[in-house]
Amino acid sequence: MLTVAVTGATGAQGGATARALLAAGHHVRALTRDPGAPAARALAALGADVRRADFDDRASLDAALAGADSLFAVTTPFGTDIDTEVRQGKALVDAATAARTGHVVLASAAHADRGTGVPHYDSKWAVEQHLYASGLDWTVIGPAAFMDNYADGWTLDGLREGSFAWPMAGGTPLTLIPATDIGAFAALALRRPADFTGLRVDIASDERTPAEMATILTAAAGRPVTHAEVPLDQVRRHSADLAAMFAYFAEHGLGVDVAGLRRAYPEVGWHSFADWAAAQDWAGLLAQTENESLAPAI
Repeated sequence: MLTVAVTGATGAQGGATARALLAAGHHVRALTRDPGAPAARALAALGADVRRADFDDRASLDAALAGADSLFAVTTPFGTDIDTEVRQGKALVDAATAARTGHVVLASAAHADRGTGVPHYDSKWAVEQHLYASGLDWTVIGPAAFMDNYADGWTLDGLREGSFAWPMAGGTPLTLIPATDIGAFAALALRRPADFTGLRVDIASDERTPAEMATILTAAAGRPVTHAEVPLDQVRRHSADLAAMFAYFAEHGLGVDVAGLRRAYPEVGWHSFADWAAAQDWAGLLAQTENESLAPAI
């Protein structure tokens, strides 16, 4: 029975990790800046110990990590900026070092260790390097592109008009993963530190082209969906960071050994893009008011 501190507990990755750990019978400290938020209250109802913690408040981090066996760490520049993400990520690693946390699982990004030139990948790499130098036992997971982003923001706005608007050519493959599988893999690594300590593992559940995704979304949503390639210049007007990411996807891809992961870790219960799409409430999602956010789920 582990006591695991989970940062970003009210977000996509942290929330999925917290739920996977709770389902396996472990004690979860759900760390959040706002313990009164609906997502925090939902975790408390599942049995999590919700605690206030702020990356910019070292005392709150020290209190939240005291006595924890392990830590799930996730950082993001969205809502802040790249420099803030690096500063906060390093502060979290330093707090875990001071607390002598037994094992840290850090969620980074697939290919973040490859010099991509994508700002929010490079910031995650900087946090990774700080973790490697800390002396802590660590595992780094690098999720591929989030399936969950296809049911939110500008993509969802396009689906309301029958268009899967995505800044990639229709035949270019992309590896994908839902937050549920990220949480399941992170929980597996936390439960089995002897098997995962010192490993950096890029993870994905499926690989699909935008044209294939449009076909799958058509079946899942019960309405015609056609892929439409969004020009990178249009993305760049909103976010140079995200434009750089899509340019990397187009030039280099985001290769992850999906088949190998499924063979090695069947207990994760990997979900294909079709599995994920079929589980979404498209009637409710497509009826919602428009959301112009470009920020990915975290």
